[in-house]
Amino acid sequence: MNADCTIQDVFNRFYQDYEKAHALSAVQRKAAYHIMNCKTGAFGVNISVCEDCGCISVHYNSCRDRCCPMCQEFPKEKWVDARREDVLDAPYFHMVFTVPEELNPVIYSNQKLLYNALYHASSDTLQELASDSKYLGADIGYICILHTWGSEMNFHPHIHAVVLGGGLDPGNHWKDNGEDFFLPIRVVSRLFRGKYLAELKQLWENGKLEFHGTAEPYRNHYVFKELLDSCYDKEWVPYCKKPFDGAESVIRYLGKYTHRIAISNYRIKSVTDSSVTFTAKDYKNQGQWKEVSISGEEFLRRFLMHVPPKRFVRIRHYGLLSSRNKRSKITLCRNLLGCKKYLSRLKDLDAPAIIRLLYNKDVCKCSSCGGRIIPISADPSLFRPEPHLLC
Repeated sequence: MNADCTIQDVFNRFYQDYEKAHALSAVQRKAAYHIMNCKTGAFGVNISVCEDCGCISVHYNSCRDRCCPMCQEFPKEKWVDARREDVLDAPYFHMVFTVPEELNPVIYSNQKLLYNALYHASSDTLQELASDSKYLGADIGYICILHTWGSEMNFHPHIHAVVLGGGLDPGNHWKDNGEDFFLPIRVVSRLFRGKYLAELKQLWENGKLEFHGTAEPYRNHYVFKELLDSCYDKEWVPYCKKPFDGAESVIRYLGKYTHRIAISNYRIKSVTDSSVTFTAKDYKNQGQWKEVSISGEEFLRRFLMHVPPKRFVRIRHYGLLSSRNKRSKITLCRNLLGCKKYLSRLKDLDAPAIIRLLYNKDVCKCSSCGGRIIPISADPSLFRPEPHLLC
């Protein structure tokens, strides 16, 4: 299987055996079920007929799972478009907050708690330093997005933050540092490290942490204490990228990170009876693309590591961009800066109109003759295969 291989193909080929051999969580099994059945008819079928030529069209519903590679484009476009109304003609910066890899086993065993701790530490760091008059002395806005993977789908939890480079001072005046980032990276690193490890230590002392798999040794008090001490001794390295080139580039950039999953279909190069080959960036070789071949079992293990906990919110807004503040404060910022408001293009449009605008495709017209198509009632079982069942 080489041409146009997809993640759905990988799951269809290897998941049944993988599920029998491994203990999976309910959310992992649900994600696998959705991926295998997406656009197969298992989630319903829409049948329509052309009024002019009588051509029948069958459209299979998608699963809408946030881990499915076939279901991210449409919600991404709608989300990014909605953010247009929050964007200012002001400097923006991209920051990445990472933790030492020694913490990965403990984080994976306590995903919801320690993912939340990542948001708390990164958000509190930005807010505390930005409000300090020594650095900026203003209330800023930022969006934090959790990713848990590296290019080869290894476990690598980190926060991407898109940070507004200015904000409102206590007198509600706009304040920024121009094109220069207003926070020293070393100060950010040490404060973030202290906040994250303080919350981790508090959770440990309160007996809220669990230790499974490779995290099992950290049940021992002394071993866990050594882990904390070694992480305090390390230099944590947050990353800051240069300013964006205008508000429109911020809008486009957001789409790269918000609805991304561990790996996309275009990176799957081939699937055999035993292995999967995909492309990944080699950061030891200046980010050059390379091909990686691993067993189908290992591919599924890596992919399913990145299924988020149930109802976990991956995209979070803070400060001026929080839902509580943005309506009044973003309007005030826009007036102070004298910048225009970027209007949503997709607001109040239905799905066919959005598809027409984004992809220049009219789903209400017949693909054969261009006539108008209308929905018809028919027995869906004629077009619906037996779904892959949850075990």
